[in-house]
Amino acid sequence: MNDLRYPIGRFEHSGAVTDEELEGWIGHIEALPGQLAAAVVGLTDAQLDTPYRPEGWTIRQVVHHVPDSHLNAYVRFKWTLTEDRPTIKAYDEAAWAELPDTRLTPVATSLEFLRLLHAKWTVLLRSLGPQELQREFVHPEWGTVSLAHTVGTYAWHGRHHVAHINRAVEREGWR
Repeated sequence: MNDLRYPIGRFEHSGAVTDEELEGWIGHIEALPGQLAAAVVGLTDAQLDTPYRPEGWTIRQVVHHVPDSHLNAYVRFKWTLTEDRPTIKAYDEAAWAELPDTRLTPVATSLEFLRLLHAKWTVLLRSLGPQELQREFVHPEWGTVSLAHTVGTYAWHGRHHVAHINRAVEREGWR
């Protein structure tokens, strides 16, 4: 795909989630911290501060965004597993990406945070049975969503942002 905003396309899935899909998605979530770290290894501060596409976030902002987003997802899973169809709170991703920590915190901190978060999250995901995976939450923008489908969404989300970085690195000829 040549689309700089959606380099691997948009997440699309219809119908029931199969066991094979679910295991593949959990594998993607488990592998993401290493893939994100590999995507930025050796990049200079100037390179990290380069937008991944015209009018897009910087690579640094993308690196900090992924654990912010996935932390929200992890909390959504916890709410959904402990409450009856909770209405979760959305957040303004663009505003979060402009907060000082996205400029001041070394990317290594967010990479380590993501590694630890995903270590815990994948244990939770692999422990869930079919009934738990069918539990749902209500998102103010997305509507009613099952946990099984949400696993796929965040597996895609991680791959999507790693592709942003890898495509920018390739386009700029940094490796």
